[in-house]
Amino acid sequence: MEKRINVEISARHVHLPEDVYKTLFGADAEMTPVKYLTAGGAFVDEKRVTLVGPKGEMKRVAILGPYRPLQVELSKTDARTLGLDAPIRISGNIKGSSPVKIIGDAGEYDAAEGAIVAKRHIHIAEEDAEKWGLTKDSVIKVKIETPDRTTIYDDVLVRPNPGPAPTILHLDTDEGNAAGMTGPQDGFIVD
Repeated sequence: MEKRINVEISARHVHLPEDVYKTLFGADAEMTPVKYLTAGGAFVDEKRVTLVGPKGEMKRVAILGPYRPLQVELSKTDARTLGLDAPIRISGNIKGSSPVKIIGDAGEYDAAEGAIVAKRHIHIAEEDAEKWGLTKDSVIKVKIETPDRTTIYDDVLVRPNPGPAPTILHLDTDEGNAAGMTGPQDGFIVD
């Protein structure tokens, strides 16, 4: 049975709790979706932030809503450009990760930790995971076929979601570029 999945590039972005959002944009500021993403009700907010590290800054970094604990997701190239030692971690695991300054239109916030490089992972409905013999934290391989750089990624973590959900592999920008991706496309789980 062919195990076809969707593959998307997850570019640099931040997740913010409500109190930090208001520190950055003002007490009356509220998130305003401008684009909904394919998984879990997430969206891109209309506002953007600047990230600052010891070696430089990155302007106009996307904020993903809704509110959730602070996390800054970068590629390794982004982290090096900023001068950050961002570890590769599964989303949500920021303990002991790199500090970073976040600047908004009305203020700034010095995060003592929070900058990571997100470990590549697949979001999959529990029903599909069961059908394919996958469980939470299974580690699999995924093949991405492009005209010039077909690539097999190992160490892909499986993250089953309850209820119906699209099956999506999230790669960071470095990984997508390495495979020659130019946008969303199909991938295949390799046995």
